[in-house]
Amino acid sequence: MDNKSYQDHFFKKAKSSGYRSRSAFKLIELNNKFKFLKNRINLIDLGSFPGGWCQVVKKENKDGKILGVDKKIVEEINGVNLIKGDFLDENLKSKISQYFDSHIDVILSDMAADTTGNKSLDCIRTNQLCLEVLNFSKNVLTKDGVVISKLFMGEDFEEVKRVAKKNFKKINFFKPKSSRRESKETYIHCVGLNAL
Repeated sequence: MDNKSYQDHFFKKAKSSGYRSRSAFKLIELNNKFKFLKNRINLIDLGSFPGGWCQVVKKENKDGKILGVDKKIVEEINGVNLIKGDFLDENLKSKISQYFDSHIDVILSDMAADTTGNKSLDCIRTNQLCLEVLNFSKNVLTKDGVVISKLFMGEDFEEVKRVAKKNFKKINFFKPKSSRRESKETYIHCVGLNAL
C-alpha cells in the first residue's frame, strides 16, 4: 500500500467510525500501548481541535472530568467541557488548574506549532510546546499521573528528553502506525512525577 492509500485508509476509517479526525487512531494506538485511559479520571486534551481525541477519551472515561483546549472553536462533544484559548497564556493555565483543583490524572497534547514552511523552525517550535506541557504538568499532575505529548525528532529533541527524565520516573517514545510515514512526529509517554 503506497503512502497516499495508507493515509486515505485512516481517513475513511475515521469517517466510518464517527471520529472527527484520523488522528483519533493515534490516540487509540497510544492507549493500546500504554493503557492510560480509564473511567473516572481528570483529563485535559491540549490542542483538541477538531475533537477526535476527546471523542476517544469520552468512550473510555464516561464519568470523569474532561477538558479540551484549543485556539480554534471545537464543536460540542457530549460530556466534554471545551475552552477556546491559547495554552501559552498564563491566565488560561490558571483557569485549567482551578477547574481541576490542581489534580489532573492525564495530560494529552497533540499540539503542533503553526507551520512556517521552515521544517527546522517548525520542529523547534513544536518541541517548545512539548516542553511547556512538561513544565505545566509539574504543578497539576497527580503523583502517578501520565503525560502524552507530540514532539518531533530533530532539534530540541534531546532537550525534551532531558527535561522529561528529570521530572518523571518513567519515559517512553512511540510513533503510531497511523502517523504519516514521512512525518518526524513521535509521542513521549511520561509516568509518575519525581518528588521535587
